[in-house]
Amino acid sequence: MRRQDTAGRAHDLVLHGATGFAGALTAEYLARHAPDDCRWALAGRNPGKLARLRDRLAEINPSCADLPLLQADSADRDALRDLAADTRVVVSTVGPYLRHGEPLVAACAAAGTDYADLTGEPEFIDRMYLRHEATARSTGARLVHASGFDSVPHDLGVHYTVGLLPEGVPVRIDGFVRTDATISGGTLASALTVASRPLAMARAARERQRAEGRPAGRTVRAPFGPPIRSSETRTWGVPLPTLDPQVIARSAAALDRYGPDFRYRHYAGVRRLPIAVGGAVGAGVLCALAQVPPARRWLSGRLEPGDGPSPERRARSWFAVRFVASGGGRRLITEVSGGDPGYDETAKMLAESALSLAFDDLPDTAGQVTTAVAMGDALTARLQKAGITFRVVQDR
Repeated sequence: MRRQDTAGRAHDLVLHGATGFAGALTAEYLARHAPDDCRWALAGRNPGKLARLRDRLAEINPSCADLPLLQADSADRDALRDLAADTRVVVSTVGPYLRHGEPLVAACAAAGTDYADLTGEPEFIDRMYLRHEATARSTGARLVHASGFDSVPHDLGVHYTVGLLPEGVPVRIDGFVRTDATISGGTLASALTVASRPLAMARAARERQRAEGRPAGRTVRAPFGPPIRSSETRTWGVPLPTLDPQVIARSAAALDRYGPDFRYRHYAGVRRLPIAVGGAVGAGVLCALAQVPPARRWLSGRLEPGDGPSPERRARSWFAVRFVASGGGRRLITEVSGGDPGYDETAKMLAESALSLAFDDLPDTAGQVTTAVAMGDALTARLQKAGITFRVVQDR
């Protein structure tokens, strides 16, 4: 690994896709919380929208009136190469990432520039590994996908929990996710993109498995478990086919601290069985409709990109993820919790991930890495300071 010297670059951090719904919330968080000496900039395809966003940010923090504005369309490879070459960390909120994301990942990998995004699209992450992992390793770039609600609370929550268990023992963890939140147009578009491509997603996963191999002398599993009743959380566990277990398994494969035999299962925690059944049926119907182009277009049209829940609705939203863990004769329940998962807390997670990459003393890693591998305890500490709770619920 040969990490590029990025000290002389013009920016510490560039936020690309800043004028979208999630991008603007991330920009507002940075306006409030970025260090005074952080040299950051806004990037996107529309200079007028960028200027209007900067004006809003200046009302939050007057120093933002001087933020540089960088015009860079997600398909303009020359502009993206210039952007990546002149900053230390790039943050992308431009989704669906399968459609818009690769040129910026490629530019960052080639320039040795750290990169973070919000994607929850497994196929995109697998294809970026296959196409750009080797380049990123050679330049020292850290490519950190899924740096929002997908998959920070789950990945860091398991990392936190494993750190409390004895070392060198088999570990079993079940995660139970509960939320009360709504989605934006961008999130809906990404979800429909994922649901419409099951065969392509499976092919990309198989190709990655062949290229990546398995950890030597250790076992790591994240099976799609059956529905269960959890007495510890007092919920029904409905299997969640999300990106999070894959991210956790990659952290476990990379970090010996997860033990010689690690297994994680991922569930939605539902209080009442009829709701659990209804949710599973609804998810199946949505996936089926996503296979039909007219139905997919109709669903996508229910929310336009840039649309999202109001501040009042976000203020009422919350999430909690409980982890039921066992290892070395110890049984432990931990929890990660916070406010609005999809937007306010996601903006916080993404911004703090970028600030951690830019300013924290981190492990010497490169290539496509998870938040637990790249930032681990440093990012957990940042999020705790920012109001996201990591706690032990029960220890016996």
